[in-house]
Amino acid sequence: MILISTLLPLIFWIFYGSLSQMIGHNRKSMSSIMANQRLRWVKNAVRRDTPLDGILTGNIMSAVSFFASTSVLLILTMFAVIGKLDDLLPTLRSLSWQIDYSDLDYQLHFMIMLIMTVMAFLSFTLALRHFNHFCILLGAADHTIKDNSAEVAAMTALNTQGARYFNNGIRAYYFSIANVGWFLSPEIGMALAVATIGFIIYREYFSVTRKAILQLPSTTI
Repeated sequence: MILISTLLPLIFWIFYGSLSQMIGHNRKSMSSIMANQRLRWVKNAVRRDTPLDGILTGNIMSAVSFFASTSVLLILTMFAVIGKLDDLLPTLRSLSWQIDYSDLDYQLHFMIMLIMTVMAFLSFTLALRHFNHFCILLGAADHTIKDNSAEVAAMTALNTQGARYFNNGIRAYYFSIANVGWFLSPEIGMALAVATIGFIIYREYFSVTRKAILQLPSTTI
C-alpha cells in the first residue's frame, strides 16, 4: 500500500498521454481544440506586420521561464531535504496519521518527488526551446507572401509541441499534490492522485472552458 501510494502519481503522470489518446478517439480534448486555434493565430500572424504577435509570444515564454526557474529551486530544495532527512524525520513522522513509515519509505518518496520535479524542469525547458524557435520563425516570416502553407505548418507545429511540453510540466506539478498528501497517509495520497487525474480529464474533456472554445471558428492549412 505504501509503495503503491508513493508510485501512483508518477505512474499516472507517465501514462496520462496514453489515457488521453484513448479518450480522444471519441471526444476532442482541450489541447487538440487549442491546436486548431494556434493554427488560426499563425495564419493571421503571417498576414500582419505588427509587434502584437511578438508580444504574445514573449508573454508565453515568460510564463514558461517562471515555471522552469521555480522547478530549479524545487530541485535544489529536494536535494537539501534528502541531505538533511535524518534531522527532519521526527517532524515528518508527526504529520502521519496512524501510519509508521520507515526511513526507507521516506527516502524513496523524496526520490520520486525529485524525479517528478526534474521531469517537470525538462518539460518546461523543452517548451521554452520550442517557443523560442517559434518566435524566430515568426520574426523571419515574409509578410509580403500571401500564402505560405509550409511556413504556417512549421510554426504551428512548434507552437503546439511547446504547449504539449508545457502542459506536461504543469501536470507534474498537479500530481505532486498527491505526493504531499502521502505524508498524512497512503490512502490520502492515493485518493489525491485519483482526484488529480479526474480533475485533469474533466478540464480537458468536459469543462465549461472547453465547451466555449469549441464554439469558436476553426481552420485548416
